[in-house]
Amino acid sequence: MDPALAGFLMVAVFTALIMSGRLAPAPALILTPLAFGLLAGHGTDMGPMAVEGLREVAPTGVMLLFAILTFSILTGAGVFDPLVRAIVRRAGGDPLKVSLGASALAAVISLDGDGSTTYLITCAAMLPLWRRLGMNPLHLACLLMLVSG
Repeated sequence: MDPALAGFLMVAVFTALIMSGRLAPAPALILTPLAFGLLAGHGTDMGPMAVEGLREVAPTGVMLLFAILTFSILTGAGVFDPLVRAIVRRAGGDPLKVSLGASALAAVISLDGDGSTTYLITCAAMLPLWRRLGMNPLHLACLLMLVSG
């Protein structure tokens, strides 16, 4: 089987297992690649491949963990509250202005280069206002993807 096709099929199976409730995300992340590796004939060399994969991904994971922790502390300390208050004050109750304000907030926050902190801070700040106005939260997610992507 073509490796690219196997990869797409693995993601589809992984997604189906989680969305159907048959497996929790952690076991699905372990068992699905393991099953596909065995089906592809990589029985004996999967251990070294897993260690190499972890070696390559671990620095990024640690960096992301510390970025999320740092910006969670900054958000909890209220560092971004003045910016959010200014956006909410200017937007009032107009959904278009609220959307533009959320986009502006995301643009400022995304200057640090980490998309996860952009989502973390912007969603935490804007989602209550978004819900109070009866706006679709999916639109907030789409705006964040457009701004920080």
